[in-house]
Amino acid sequence: MRSMRCRRLRIALLVLALPLVAGACAAPVGAVRVDAQVVQRELTGNVLNTGELSRSTRNVLFFHGLSERFDEDPEAALDTMRKNIVAGLTGRDVFPAAAELSFFHAEASGKRSYYLAAAVYAWIFLFPDGGASLPDPLDPRLRMAADLYNRGIALGLASPDKTVMEMRAGTHELPWGELDVAFDKDRLRWAGRDLIDFVPIAELKVSGLQVRIRRPGIGAALAAGMVPITEDQQVRDIIAPRIKVSATALLRIDDARKQLEGSRMRATLDLYPESETETVVIAGRTVPLEQEPTAALAWGLQESPVWERELKGFFGSVFQVGAKNQLVSLTPPRFGQIPVVFVHGTASSAGRWAEMINVLQADPAIRDHYDFWAFSYNSGSPIAYSAMILRDALTNAVRLLDPEGKDPGLKQMVVVGHSQGGLLTKMMAVHTGSRLYDAAFKTPIDQLNVSEETRDLVRKALFVEPLPFVKRVIFISTPHRGSFLAARDFVRSLLQRLVSTPARLVKGTAELLANREAFAAQGGNRLPTAVDNMSPRNPFVKTLSVIPIDPGVDAHSIIAVKGDGPVETGDDGVVKYESAHIEGVKSELVVRWEHSVQSQPEAIMEVRRILLQNVGAK
Repeated sequence: MRSMRCRRLRIALLVLALPLVAGACAAPVGAVRVDAQVVQRELTGNVLNTGELSRSTRNVLFFHGLSERFDEDPEAALDTMRKNIVAGLTGRDVFPAAAELSFFHAEASGKRSYYLAAAVYAWIFLFPDGGASLPDPLDPRLRMAADLYNRGIALGLASPDKTVMEMRAGTHELPWGELDVAFDKDRLRWAGRDLIDFVPIAELKVSGLQVRIRRPGIGAALAAGMVPITEDQQVRDIIAPRIKVSATALLRIDDARKQLEGSRMRATLDLYPESETETVVIAGRTVPLEQEPTAALAWGLQESPVWERELKGFFGSVFQVGAKNQLVSLTPPRFGQIPVVFVHGTASSAGRWAEMINVLQADPAIRDHYDFWAFSYNSGSPIAYSAMILRDALTNAVRLLDPEGKDPGLKQMVVVGHSQGGLLTKMMAVHTGSRLYDAAFKTPIDQLNVSEETRDLVRKALFVEPLPFVKRVIFISTPHRGSFLAARDFVRSLLQRLVSTPARLVKGTAELLANREAFAAQGGNRLPTAVDNMSPRNPFVKTLSVIPIDPGVDAHSIIAVKGDGPVETGDDGVVKYESAHIEGVKSELVVRWEHSVQSQPEAIMEVRRILLQNVGAK
């Protein structure tokens, strides 16, 4: 019996010892092969992109014996870290870690003082005092520190509701004291306007654009609104409603390492609109500013009424649209800059140029020479009438912006038109004489039984001279000889019943229709719409197609053709190649795409090539 008990005891002890033996046999350190992306995230992830601390920061916590303390009491751990920095007990590796730890705690606690602490520590790492060695350019903590600084000042100086970054002087709390921020209110004045409502671009997700342009650098990238300062400026303003400009906020903290030793720090807040500068000098170094023009453009278009003009702008008062014809600039016009004017097509809007503008403005050579304008109009109106509105808008803008005629840029305007917009564009660069009038009327204009107001309207619309300041035109998918869709009777019949007459033409229409015998062809009880004008059989488009571009204007064609068949017999679903092709242009590019080709890379790069060639740039 005793031996049985001893045997059972030995077995029990063996069972209890098995886990210890197994543990002793397992390797305490090792590595297993995993997907490389898992390892990459472990090595490069940080609080900004994963919500977790980076490997380098966790290493610093371990080296300083603060890992457990930070988990239990992050503010006490950060206070100890700062005291060690002030006492000279740490190296420079502590600063990016302190920045990330401060940001991490700010996110967890909602205390904005720690966002500003993150910015302070990041600034010290990026711009060390007293000629200390700079971070290695390949050190991943360099970009992390810049991003922590950028986000830290945007969140640390945010409005109480956190919707915008506040650009003002003030005193802000730090975990160890206070930060006095100086700001010159004159920095809010730019190009005759006040900059307002600074939305951090880091919080904007862009949709609808294939390309997102980011120029990495230092500072909080912002999308800013603009308002004219004076009533006179408001009258002269052609800036698009609610459009946004890209700007960058920079919080300069001079002698930051030394200031960290005290409880009160000082800094200066600066503001830089995108077109003002792209670099700043910090501690004797030229440093790029963080800028994201794509997000600013998208945010402005998101808030703009531009999209409401599409089908509504085509059908007019059927949908009770009160939006007026409009020529707008996407940035404050600058002296010497050449306007590039974009003219949309049928049932479209200026917003359809967003991708092209987004890519073009990313090119420094384009930015240095051009401003971007856009024209919106009721695309159901007669083409000659819409072209007259565009001609007047361009003429008035030049007169308004340059009353003394001294701006060389305004004398070299480039007009780019898509589809119907290309026909409007052509009418900026042709001498028609009486040909358009003769195609519509057989009675001389002076003998029409109409008021002088109506006679002047007809004369302005149909007797056209080239605009002296338009020097280059670009046609994109333009139906110079009409569109085969517009030729279909059922389409035109339907639209004729829906498209309304512009208010300005109502009186003139009634007067002209009372002169039925004056028309060159048998007409109905209405004036033609834009769809009528684009029928290949229509006298207007037939006549316009044979009028040459003025010799003083360079013209270019971008033509869309679907599929991979012969170009000469192809079409883009709306316009045949043989209609879009015209002789005498400086260049013609065929893009294998559908009618709305203006957002495709081949078309954008061709416009870029033409614009650079226009100013002699490469």
